[in-house]
Amino acid sequence: MTTLVAYASRYGATQGIAERIAERLVLSGHPAQARPVNAAGDLLVYDAFVVGSAAYMGSWLKEATEFMRSNRVMLATRPVWVFSSGPLGTASKDAEGRDVLATSEPREFSEFRDTIKPRTARVFFGALNPSKLGLSHRTFRRIPAGRRLLPEGDFRDWTVVDAWADSIALELERVTVPTGG
Repeated sequence: MTTLVAYASRYGATQGIAERIAERLVLSGHPAQARPVNAAGDLLVYDAFVVGSAAYMGSWLKEATEFMRSNRVMLATRPVWVFSSGPLGTASKDAEGRDVLATSEPREFSEFRDTIKPRTARVFFGALNPSKLGLSHRTFRRIPAGRRLLPEGDFRDWTVVDAWADSIALELERVTVPTGG
């Protein structure tokens, strides 16, 4: 079974997660390719899909959402997993005691659960590298006094990403896919 790990990434953090997932699948004996959603090519050559996007303001990037919506009929017939990256920092709970990753789930996940029925949907911590931001974003992330609005750094937990990718590899060993596209 060949798996496409499709992603939409604005500054590269989500791309890194997608590439890591594809690498783990290949190491587990499952052919996989990581590609941007806009360069996915012919989807009929893939048997399974992992689709991820960065999330901003509670939503996936437009191109990832469009990819899922425009391919929903075909994706609903294949094993699909979805992920998102975006929350920054390492705190597992917010000020009110809620799970940060659970409350960071993008709005689109509910729609995808109804239309595509992914096997699992995960949210991972992201990364913020100020050198990759445009001037307007660099200005936005600081308040006038110079205090940080957003934490800077790489908060991706590779152990968690690897464990999720490994669980996908195990599921791929047990699934069958309809043939004939």
